[in-house]
Amino acid sequence: MDKDVMIRQVNCIMLVDDNKVDNFFHERVIRKNNAAKHVVVKESAEEALEYLKRKEENGDKHPDLIFLDINMPGMNGWEFLEEYGKLDKNLHCRMIVVMLTTSENPDDMDKAKSLGVLSAFKTKPLTIMMLDEILENYFD
Repeated sequence: MDKDVMIRQVNCIMLVDDNKVDNFFHERVIRKNNAAKHVVVKESAEEALEYLKRKEENGDKHPDLIFLDINMPGMNGWEFLEEYGKLDKNLHCRMIVVMLTTSENPDDMDKAKSLGVLSAFKTKPLTIMMLDEILENYFD
């Protein structure tokens, strides 16, 4: 890591992606740069929602930041966001949700902006610079 880049640390980051290789790579970027005390990986949107609903059971592993893929089997990223919007509003003010996807479709970007619960739309892969920018913008 470049000594000039000072990565901030949050308590917990959740990765929601059905692609194991992407999860492995993104978790490695987060851990290598000490950006989170905990990293929670969920391979489906349904699993991620269930995890969020069990907030009390998860204690200190409740995410501050969620990286969410769009294209997943079963429930996709858009459907996740619809259900996420129905969760306790106190959760929303404490979590930042970033769409992290291979899609560069302008319609997807516009849709993401219109939802209101999404903080940012980024193209995979997660990089050190991207992670630092997100942490600086939302956790400084």
